Amino acid sequence: MKQHKGVNAFKGDHPTVITIGTFDGVHVGHQKIIERLVASAKISRMESAILTFFPHPRMVLQKESGIQLINTIEERIQLLEKTGVDHLIIHPFTHQFSRLTALEFVRDILVNKLKAKKVVIGYDHRFGRNRTADINTLREFGEQFDFEVEEIGKQDIDEVAVSSTKIRKALLEGRVEKANQYLKTPFMLTGTVVEGKGLGKDFGYPTANLKIEEDYKLIPKNGVYVVRAEIDEIPYFGMMNIGFNPTVGGEKKSIETHFFLLDQDLYGKKLQIEMLTWIREEKKFNNIDALKLALTQDEAFAAQYIKDNYAE
Repeated sequence: MKQHKGVNAFKGDHPTVITIGTFDGVHVGHQKIIERLVASAKISRMESAILTFFPHPRMVLQKESGIQLINTIEERIQLLEKTGVDHLIIHPFTHQFSRLTALEFVRDILVNKLKAKKVVIGYDHRFGRNRTADINTLREFGEQFDFEVEEIGKQDIDEVAVSSTKIRKALLEGRVEKANQYLKTPFMLTGTVVEGKGLGKDFGYPTANLKIEEDYKLIPKNGVYVVRAEIDEIPYFGMMNIGFNPTVGGEKKSIETHFFLLDQDLYGKKLQIEMLTWIREEKKFNNIDALKLALTQDEAFAAQYIKDNYAE
């Protein structure tokens, strides 16, 4: 997959079959559209292309909405790389870009810059200034500028019954297994391991304290989860706590993971941690002994879950 930073950076010589969207989560609904895109390009002997945007349009046009995204832009690229698409164009979304009319967007960007000969799009897609144009408008432009429009119908999309909004809601409720069903891959948190208070070591549960730079990244509900990560190409399971560590007087929210069977200094290492299932709510225990007992029970739960779902 070739990456292009903006439409002006795209220098492809071949006609394209293209789809357009933010693709946050690259969930099963998105995957269905992209599968159709790639197959259509192969049949037509053209190159497949995805036009996506960063920042997310709502981060620019509705700053007060405080939208949280399922993926960072790096995670989104990583997921899209697995789809078999030829080109990924990541265009900076700005106020100026949002003012393009539907005609300007189609003529100047899709046709002249991206060489679109076919546009694969969902039945409910809207575009152009104030999102006033729809698939019927696109078909009219197709006749004018000589490109085909392939519609992903309502039945095809609705039978998946999934949306980025549903996934965000599931994660904010701690239902990571439901979110992972929609995503068809585990939800991930990507960050750098930084120094914490080191209290877990005193309890026999040393933790890696994950710092996530992107403030727009959605963080699931506070609580304890079973997780997995590849560290130096070796998979490790563990349990993650998201929250404030109230039993030991924590005041700042943290994301801390205890990896099983790992004895290694992780400070400064970049980790991508997959969240697998919920264990329990974060809780303030009466004393350290009660906390240690809960951690032992969490570990036993995690071990059983791993055995039931990942044992070879």
